[in-house]
Amino acid sequence: MSSLIAFINAFLSYFLLFAVCVAVVVIAVFIGIALRRRKDAKDRKEQE
Repeated sequence: MSSLIAFINAFLSYFLLFAVCVAVVVIAVFIGIALRRRKDAKDRKEQE
């Protein structure tokens, strides 16, 4: 029984780490998209 608890504990620990990594990647993607849109708008404004 204690091995099952240890397995669940390890699984949840790695799942939490995975969730944090995914959250960081999603935030980075949204920041990148926002920066790119801002740069594209600036370039369009300069061309006019």
